[in-house]
Amino acid sequence: MNGYYKDAHRYDDIINLPHHQSVERAHMSLHDRAAQFAPFSALAGHEEAIEEAARLTDDRIMLDESAIESINEKLYEISQHLSEKWKVSVIYFKPDAQKCGGAYLTDIGTVKKIDETQKTIIMDSGMKIAMEQIMGIEIVR
Repeated sequence: MNGYYKDAHRYDDIINLPHHQSVERAHMSLHDRAAQFAPFSALAGHEEAIEEAARLTDDRIMLDESAIESINEKLYEISQHLSEKWKVSVIYFKPDAQKCGGAYLTDIGTVKKIDETQKTIIMDSGMKIAMEQIMGIEIVR
């Protein structure tokens, strides 16, 4: 044998000694030892942040006075006929909780209550819609 492997017996003095166990530290469990070699994500949360940045939102459209007046007239008409349980289609803007903008949603159902103190309409489904977020309302007949 030449080079590095020339002495086949160079570890004979320690090869049969017992494995050293530390008296100061507890023996690591197999579960903890395996966890050292488990895969991990160096950029935890990075993919979620990219998905959030890519998620699109709409800008809120500011209604003019005539559109607001039209909505108020329809709300008044609906309030006068709550017992008749008219079916309505409400288009409203829901602000996004995490970034600027939001989404335009449509809820179709009957208006259960119009709360003028809270300035909300409450649908039969329990959905509460702020009057200032309403972009359009139509009575479905």
